[in-house]
Amino acid sequence: MKKIARLFLAPLFGLILFAACKQKPSAEAITAFNSVTPVPVSATLDGGTFFLSDGTSIGISPVNDDTRNVAGLLQDLLRPATGFEFALEPGNKDAGILLELKEDAAQGDEGYSLTVSEDQIRITANKAAGIFYGIQTLRQLLPASIESKSKQDVRWEIATGQITDKPGYGWRGSMLDVARHFFTIEDVKRYIDLIAMYKMNIFHLHLTDDQGWRIEIKSWPNLALHGGSTEVGGAKAGFFTQEQYKDIIAYAQKRYITVIPEIDMPGHINSALASYGELNGGTIVPEEGRVKIVQENPILGKEKNKPTELYTGTEVGWSTLRLEKESSIRFINDVMRELAEITPGPYLHFGGDEAHVTKKSDYIGFVKLFSDIAKANKKILVGWEEIGQGEIDENAIAQHWANVKYAQMAAEKGAKIIMSPSTRVYIDMQYDSLSRIGLHWAAYIEADHAYNWDPATQVEGIDPEQILGVETPLWSETITDMEDIEYLLFPRVTAVAEIGWSPAAARNWENYRTRIAEHGVRWKKLGIDYYPSKKIDWKE
Repeated sequence: MKKIARLFLAPLFGLILFAACKQKPSAEAITAFNSVTPVPVSATLDGGTFFLSDGTSIGISPVNDDTRNVAGLLQDLLRPATGFEFALEPGNKDAGILLELKEDAAQGDEGYSLTVSEDQIRITANKAAGIFYGIQTLRQLLPASIESKSKQDVRWEIATGQITDKPGYGWRGSMLDVARHFFTIEDVKRYIDLIAMYKMNIFHLHLTDDQGWRIEIKSWPNLALHGGSTEVGGAKAGFFTQEQYKDIIAYAQKRYITVIPEIDMPGHINSALASYGELNGGTIVPEEGRVKIVQENPILGKEKNKPTELYTGTEVGWSTLRLEKESSIRFINDVMRELAEITPGPYLHFGGDEAHVTKKSDYIGFVKLFSDIAKANKKILVGWEEIGQGEIDENAIAQHWANVKYAQMAAEKGAKIIMSPSTRVYIDMQYDSLSRIGLHWAAYIEADHAYNWDPATQVEGIDPEQILGVETPLWSETITDMEDIEYLLFPRVTAVAEIGWSPAAARNWENYRTRIAEHGVRWKKLGIDYYPSKKIDWKE
C-alpha cells in the first residue's frame, strides 16, 4: 500500500515542483501582452515567461522563398538590439522561434496564431502575410528596447500565452502625397515600414498634382524633367525614375504591402500642362461659385497649345485636360500603359477629384475612358468618390472622402468603396489650433476623433459588404520632411489601423488610449517624432 502511495505521489510532487519553478512574467511583460495594437481577436495569458537568448534560433516550415523572407525580416528586427545571431534553421520545428505555414482556411490570407510557451515561440499562418503580421505582434510583446539600433543591456522577456488574430477588412491603407512636396526613396521606405508595423497592407502613392509630376514616363519625358522640377513654395524638387519606383514596390512587397500609384486626372493636372503645351486647352472659364480663383489666373495660359507656368501654390480645382483634344487621349493612354507595366499590383488610381472646371459631360467621358484603359491594361480602376457620376460598375473602386452623395452613387452602380472620410482620417489636418503644421479645412482631428467612427455606418445606404476597408491620406501642402510626416502620422495612423484590423465589438476608445500610451516609449526608440496628444496619458 505504501509503495502504491509513493508511486501516486511521485508524479504529483513533480507537477508541484514544476509549478513552483515556473517563472511568472514581470508586470512590464504582462502590460506589453495586453497593449498589442491593433487589438487582436483573442489574447490569453497563461502565467509563464519565455526569454530570448544567444542560443535562440529561427526555424521555418516549409522551406521556401516566403518563409525565408519573413525569417530574414525577423532577424533584421531582433539582431541589432539583442546582439544575438538568431541562426536560421530550415525545417527545424523545435527551434526557439518557429515560423510555420499550415493550411487553415479560417485564417484567410492574413490571419495568424501566435503561441508563446516557456520553451518556444510559434507563429503559424495560412499565408506568409499572416506570419509577417504575427511578427509585428511579437515585436510588441518584447521590451520597447527591441526597437533600438544598437545592443541593449536588457532581459528579453515575453509573457507566455496565445493570440489568435485576423483582420476585419482586406484594405488597410495610408496615402502619401509626394506631388506637392517631394520625398526621397529613403523617406518613402521608412513610411512603408511605419505603416507595416501596425499591419497596414496598402500604400497609396499620390504621384502627380498641379505642383509636381513625380514619376518618369518614357514616352513623355518632360513630365518628370520639367513638371517634377519644383514643389509648393518654389524649392527644387525631383521625381522617381521607373527603376526607383520598381525598387519601392519590391521593398513594399517584402512587407506584404500593395503599392497603388495615382495619376490625378482630369483636374490637378497643371504639372503636365506646363510640360507639354499640346495638352493645354487654353483659359478655362470657371462656373460661378465652383472655384475660388478668378478667370484671369495667369497659370492657366490664355493660348491653346502653349505650356502653362509651373505652379507652386496650394489652390485646387482650376486645371483640366480637354476631352476633345486627341493629345489628351494619347497622353492618358501612354501614361497609364507605362505605369501598368511597372506596377505588379492589380490597381491603378486615376484620381478624378475636384475637377471643378471640367465640363460635366467631359468629366463623364473621362471616367468612361479611365474605365476602358484600366480594363485594357488588366487593372482595377480606383478613383476618388466623384467617379460615381460616371459610367462605372462592380469592377471599379470609389474612395469616399467628402461627398456622401457621390459615394452613394458609386455604390448604387456596384462599385466597391474605400472609406477615407476627410473629417476623420485626413491626417494632414491639425490636431488642434496650436498644432505646428497641418490644415483644418475639413476639421481639427485629435486622436479620439480619428478613432471613434465605424466604416460600416459612415455613409448611410451603403451595404457593408461593398466596403473594402479604410485608408488615411496624408497630403503634403504643409510638410517638408520626415519629422513632419511622423508628427502628423502618429498616433492617428494607429487609430485607423485598428479600425481596419480589429472587429468593431473589440474597439473601444478608453481601451485603445490605455494601450497606445505604452507605445510612445517604443516610438522614441524608433526615432519617431510623434505628437504627444493630451488625450492620451503617455508612459515614460
